[in-house]
Amino acid sequence: MPLPDGTRPRPVPLALALLALVAGCTLAGSSSAGDPPGTAMVDHVVDGDTVEVTLGRRTETVRLLGIDTPETVKPGAPVDCFGPEASARTKDLLPAGTEVRLTRDVELRDRYDRLLAYVARASDDLFVNHALVADGYARTLAIAPNDAHRADLAAAERDARAAGRGLWGACSGAPPR
Repeated sequence: MPLPDGTRPRPVPLALALLALVAGCTLAGSSSAGDPPGTAMVDHVVDGDTVEVTLGRRTETVRLLGIDTPETVKPGAPVDCFGPEASARTKDLLPAGTEVRLTRDVELRDRYDRLLAYVARASDDLFVNHALVADGYARTLAIAPNDAHRADLAAAERDARAAGRGLWGACSGAPPR
């Protein structure tokens, strides 16, 4: 069918259309820093700073970014002071079946292939990483380039230390590794 100026429209080559479609799907499936890898369901807590979740149809091990809790399950290492309490607190905050939102920083995975994420409970938006630090169950651990919440977590740690909350009151001397 001719256009008003008498010219005919040019058909878009099929290859170009397919290329645009593939590019669009690829971009839609990618995420950048701060974008949530998704909403997940907690399967169980491994320790104070590691949880297993169902994300889509996959089970993922998630390492909570920006924090470090005393060790309880590190092979060949003793259980750290306040480690069992930190694990129990994470279990209280994230019981099996809890829906959570995972938000990434710069790097998606660590050297152990764990998903790196900030975790918020979907029911009330509780920022779990921050809550663990503020209540003295974790210390901050900012490893560049994954440090989007460094300042907030550091302030929460200063307050917990000053108040002697959690491990800062229970563990004389050294904080967890």
